[in-house]
Amino acid sequence: MKEGRLPPICSKGIRVLCQTGLIVVSLIPLAVKDVFADVTTNRWASGSQILFVKDMRGNEMIENTKLYETIFKRKSIREYDLTPLDEHTLAEIMAHTNALKPLYDDIKIEMKLLSQKDVKGLFLAKAPHYLAVFSETKDGYLTNVGFMLQQMDLFFSANGMGSCWQGMPKPTKEILNRSKLEFVILLAFGKPKEKLHRESVSEFKRKPLREITDIKGADELLEPARLAPSAMNRQQWFFTGGASAIHAYRAKSSFLTAFMFERMSKISVGIAICHVWIAAKHFGKEVEFISDKEAQKHPPSGHEYVITIKIK
Repeated sequence: MKEGRLPPICSKGIRVLCQTGLIVVSLIPLAVKDVFADVTTNRWASGSQILFVKDMRGNEMIENTKLYETIFKRKSIREYDLTPLDEHTLAEIMAHTNALKPLYDDIKIEMKLLSQKDVKGLFLAKAPHYLAVFSETKDGYLTNVGFMLQQMDLFFSANGMGSCWQGMPKPTKEILNRSKLEFVILLAFGKPKEKLHRESVSEFKRKPLREITDIKGADELLEPARLAPSAMNRQQWFFTGGASAIHAYRAKSSFLTAFMFERMSKISVGIAICHVWIAAKHFGKEVEFISDKEAQKHPPSGHEYVITIKIK
């Protein structure tokens, strides 16, 4: 995956990425024809394990079980009904972005809800709406964005909406100038005009589990990671350790492919880690993300250390 210049992960031409308490700084009144809202976040509430917020009527928007189950049937949607979603639904979507758990809670994130006229670029999936993610450029920020935005990808799919990662398109210059943070990536979403879900896991084109991990006895946590979407479906991740401490690594890009894949592969590994986290939460496990010095010193050949997922 390249530094912000990849074909839309869900374009017809190139399938690039086909797969709590955060502080809200601003929420602009919704306007269907313009930028709908901005939500800036920087810290996850200490000790909280909230995966999902309640909607404006106080009803839980979606249960953890539904999000976990969606992993096994989600797909990238490329054909959309271009009719905009109603303002109430859009407001609830932006409220939900405020409940996303970050991988690193000290990285400032900004999410903007955009319309089709606010985005441009090659292989753009035409959709009524897009989530644009901006971030501080700290260590791990790309992986953090992948981790957080995949929660929205699954959220849309579990709630009857389609979504599609966009690797190459970006917001217009006017939108880019409204943020002091770096633009990272777009996620298209809306009502699908094609079948929303896969009928079985056999429809996924993924590596076998043995090619992404050498861990035994943790299939219930790592099978969801195997099904995670990634840029060009390259699945540039590998997991070692054990069921109580899973070390995540990312395959290094070669000199020739780094330009195309380095940036997006970092986002992709965040998506896979998100699936491990959701699976662990589904099975009632407590999860902590830590840096393990020994795991960092001994990466698999051709890989670099990302993070350790400590599971209790």
